Amino acid sequence: MGSAGVAQRESLPEGPRLPKVIQTVLFVRSRHRVAPRWRARYGDTYTVRLLGGRTMVSVARPEDIREIFAGPASVFHAGEGNAILAPVMGKHSVLILDEDAHLRSRKRLMPAFNGAALRGYAGMMSDLAVESAESWPVGKPFAVHGPMNAVTLEIILRVVFGMAEGERLAKLRPLINKVTAIGPLALLGWMNPRLNRFWPWKRNSENLAAADRLLYAEIAERRTQPDLATRGDVLSRLLAAAPDATDAELRDDMMTLLLAGHETTATALAWSFHELARRPDLLRKAQEAADIGDDEYLHAVAKEAMRLRPVIYSVARRLTEPTVVAGNLLPKGTIVTPNIGLVQRDPANHPDPDDFRPDRFVGTQPDAGTWIPFGGGVRRCLGAGFSLQEAAAVLRAVLTRFDIDAVGAPEQAQSRNITLVPAKGARIIVRPRR
Repeated sequence: MGSAGVAQRESLPEGPRLPKVIQTVLFVRSRHRVAPRWRARYGDTYTVRLLGGRTMVSVARPEDIREIFAGPASVFHAGEGNAILAPVMGKHSVLILDEDAHLRSRKRLMPAFNGAALRGYAGMMSDLAVESAESWPVGKPFAVHGPMNAVTLEIILRVVFGMAEGERLAKLRPLINKVTAIGPLALLGWMNPRLNRFWPWKRNSENLAAADRLLYAEIAERRTQPDLATRGDVLSRLLAAAPDATDAELRDDMMTLLLAGHETTATALAWSFHELARRPDLLRKAQEAADIGDDEYLHAVAKEAMRLRPVIYSVARRLTEPTVVAGNLLPKGTIVTPNIGLVQRDPANHPDPDDFRPDRFVGTQPDAGTWIPFGGGVRRCLGAGFSLQEAAAVLRAVLTRFDIDAVGAPEQAQSRNITLVPAKGARIIVRPRR
């Protein structure tokens, strides 16, 4: 991999020749279904052409993925690759920025997710997880994805904002759910803001504006508090460490953490319970781990759910200059997408890839090119440790209390905004431990 040489011509790998509108609809609605077919037909690296002039090259070989993640941040722009998120996350979001601006934003946020900070959040995570588990319906089928969304949202609201119970928090909860709970059709509004004048995109835009008003009100009120230095929440930490940060920058930081740190973990947990319910042997093993506080195994359960059922199917980097990727000299502006779903379900990387097997991640660190739910390189998710700690807290709270049974056939994944969620919400039945 590297910048263009004079001897090699720019070219794109083969890919589907369907009209762009059809490729766009397939990518938005069914990327997890069509990607394996396109890989089987065109190889590990193939091209998808989307509306809006977006040319995407999917990459599925671990060695190529590692090189992309290790490539210079000046060439591989992840912020530009994530541009579709800008209308919601905001232009100051760490996910949208590149190069020096990204590094400054990341540096500002990192202290809130280091080891000491994570230890400080542990008690609150555990308390909220227990409170959630104790409210579950016993002995009747229910979709666990809903309670998972609720508890991870509550954790992130308390940790990120330190918000106390009150009218503002009560209004913000449902608005955040409405902002995230949009389907593939609504996603087109993110790609084409002109649609926001029309229903249903207008409604989505209004929900986001209402959430923003609450976030700005919380930021303004927090600025007036005299005890910022002693508070443990992320917003207070940021205000104490960077008092010159603008309200817009803080809003974008908060919205990014809310959205990126909420639904992704909730969905991974829903898939974890979905899979454990279908494997009594692994359920018992996970329950034993929860009983004795073996967080390594609980982390392994969550990691394996993320491998088998990826919540985000690919990550993106936009090339700022012609660059060799996987043997092809790709033109400037090409969006290179390490394909999480393909690499994590490849038998060459994970034997028996369709089998749910948490032991893959016990006593070993996942390979940086074959297990990538948190991305990689300088853009690796800041909240990876937070997410796994949160997952262990929720798994522990549930598994120490309940046995879990499956409901119906294994569920398929379906698209919801940029994520893949259980089609029926991961329906299970829980009963008190025998």
